[in-house]
Amino acid sequence: MRTLARTAGNGLGVPEPGTATPSRQGGCETGCTTPEDRSANQREDRGAAKGSDAFTRGVAALTQYIAREGKTVVGRGHVEHLPDGTTVRLGVFLSNQKSRRDRLSEQQLATLAALGLEWAA
Repeated sequence: MRTLARTAGNGLGVPEPGTATPSRQGGCETGCTTPEDRSANQREDRGAAKGSDAFTRGVAALTQYIAREGKTVVGRGHVEHLPDGTTVRLGVFLSNQKSRRDRLSEQQLATLAALGLEWAA
């Protein structure tokens, strides 16, 4: 037979009715955040930075590709190698940007349009 550890309350590890558990005790008058709130904020921050970095790498890869090939038409499977050693799946990048263009910022659209992508204009 298993026994529960004795704690404050009714002695069976369960708080007595009407007593507050640590998560319900309050003690936070202003500006409190839960661990879930903090991790969600961190995810949002990382996501924004990550997306911005990815966009910047994609634009660098597209610029390099245009300079070399003289065109903006890229096959979906094309991979571009940047001078810093990173690789960009340029075809996938462009396909994703085009399909998500309604969520791109005006600055991102202007950047892509300046490179000659008609759908971004």
